[in-house]
Amino acid sequence: MKIERFDSNDGPHATDVAVTTRTFKAGEVFARHSHEEGQFAYAATGGISMFTDEGNWIVPTQRAIWVPASVGHEMHMHGPVTMFNTFIGPRAAQLAALPSHCQVFGVSALLRHLLDAMLELPVDAGAKRARLEAVLLDEMSEMPRLPFSVPLPQDPRLSRACRRMLDAPTQTVSIDEMARLANVSRRTFTRQFREATGLSFVAWRQHVCVLEALSRLSQGASVKDVSVDLGYSSTSAFSAAFKQLLGEPPVRYCSRYRALAVTAR
Repeated sequence: MKIERFDSNDGPHATDVAVTTRTFKAGEVFARHSHEEGQFAYAATGGISMFTDEGNWIVPTQRAIWVPASVGHEMHMHGPVTMFNTFIGPRAAQLAALPSHCQVFGVSALLRHLLDAMLELPVDAGAKRARLEAVLLDEMSEMPRLPFSVPLPQDPRLSRACRRMLDAPTQTVSIDEMARLANVSRRTFTRQFREATGLSFVAWRQHVCVLEALSRLSQGASVKDVSVDLGYSSTSAFSAAFKQLLGEPPVRYCSRYRALAVTAR
């Protein structure tokens, strides 16, 4: 399979890897859609929330998400977003060791420069394009996977309850309340939820709240306000939950986020 794309800056070309770029306004929503090829969406600036039937993902600045071919997805923009989209055919996706499911990845400085270089290639740079593609795919195969997603149950009753939670994440939602929303017993809810997601509801709720916090913090909200809004008993309890999932406390993470965002402009 060869990807055929037309970029207004450089005309038509055929390749296994095609890099394009697009900007979005803060709060803009890219409605549900899918692609014939896999999509590697890198947030050079701003952040992205992505939703599919299987779950939702948070993509902070300087990170990327892989969306396999034909997977329907919707994207919400946090802050002004500059997105680099790399469309990848099946052979190239295999070389890059990209998974068959959606996944958020860390992106190295080298990979960022390779995306820039691919974007600027002229149409007739066949040999150079092939060399850059090979290095690009090799670098992608080494990307670290990041735990920036929460699964959704396929059972419509559980899914309905979970989507209510996603609309207004909070630590105060109990198992009993979720069971009532799903119209099942507490015992049935806990058993089926773990079977469907691989997580206890308490762990899933924590994950949802931390990812919601990550989205709000990336838009400039304070740690104190976020911890209160999401129902944590204290700022320290929120910071501990954040660090457990993301490896560092929110203040340190946000400082690094802002530094990366300024560098990327």
